[in-house]
Formats: sequence, structure tokens, C-alpha cells
Amino acid sequence: MENEVQMKRVVKVVGLCGSLRKASNNRGLLRTAMKMCSEKIIEGMEIEDVDISTLPMLNTDLEVDGTFPLVVETFRHKILEADAIFFASPEYNYSLTPLLKNAIDWASRPPNVWKDKAAAIVSTQGGGKSWQYHLRHIGVYLDIHFINKPEFFINGVHGTPQLFDTNGDLIDPATTQRLKDVLIALRAFSLRLTNATTRTF
Repeated sequence: MENEVQMKRVVKVVGLCGSLRKASNNRGLLRTAMKMCSEKIIEGMEIEDVDISTLPMLNTDLEVDGTFPLVVETFRHKILEADAIFFASPEYNYSLTPLLKNAIDWASRPPNVWKDKAAAIVSTQGGGKSWQYHLRHIGVYLDIHFINKPEFFINGVHGTPQLFDTNGDLIDPATTQRLKDVLIALRAFSLRLTNATTRTF
């Protein structure tokens, strides 16, 4: 009975893109992931693309009597209500993009709404390994629980086959399958994590 409930449960995922470019390949990865879910290629999962470009730069002067600006409150609520987070971002100077770091910082303000979220990371452009590992370090402090496998990096800069079209949409079947594997792992891990945190001893 418990397994049947788990299979039917819809895992709600917030998708965050660390790039502002409309034709960003990383945003293309997020669009493909959302399409897989909406077309039921991945069953039991919904991904919402949450815009972080409108968040003000972190400034604690904007916090008044324990409240945040409305756009920040809305963003924090999205994170709080999600079961899992899907990060798609390029790498800037071996680290996170300023856009993504700012969003992470706002949602980490007390009370930390990242706590006990399952998460997955995907990236293209120069490989993206350094920023992914940096995000994992940040996640240790914020109690974000990342899937360990499969990892997803694409060196989309030099000498690689055409994986994306001019709009930044993923068109390579093998890479699409890799992305599908990430989503399957994220759903399974999210359900396992939710079950573990709600179990009483």
C-alpha cells in the first residue's frame, strides 16, 4: 500500500536557471525537463520555472519586522512548498552565477527555506564541474540534499557535436536520455527523503 501511494504521489519541483540569456542552453535543459514532466515522459513530477531575475540584490535593510519584500516572500514561499529543486546554470569564474547566488542567499535568510530539500544540478558551458561542487558545499550548510548520481555536465563550448538548436533547446537524443535519468533519480530520492523525514521512531 505504501509503495502504491509513493508511485502516485506527485513530486513538486522548483526549477531555477542561473542564466539571464533567453537562448541559454542551461535554460534549454530546464525547458526540456519541464516538457518531459508535462508530457508524462517522467510520471509523478511537476517542474515550475521560477523566475529569479526580479529579486533585488540581497540587502538586509529590506527586511522589516521579520518580513521581506513581496517578490522575495513569493520566491521563498515557492521554495518552502517545493519537494525538490532543479538547478540549471552555467559556471562563472569557477563558481555560481551572481543571479543564482543571490536567490540562494535570499532563501537562506532565517528561517532557512532550503532545509531538507532534495536537489539535482545540471549544467553546460565549459563543463560546469567547479560551480556544481561549490553549490554542493553551500548545500551542506543549508541542509540541501543533492543526488550524487548521475552527475550531469556538458562541455558545450568547443569541439562538441550540436546538442542544442539556436534557441537553446536540447536536440540530442543521448543527452536527453541523460537528463531523463537525472529526473528519475531526483524523484526517487525526493520520495525517499520525504519518507525518512516524516517517519517516527
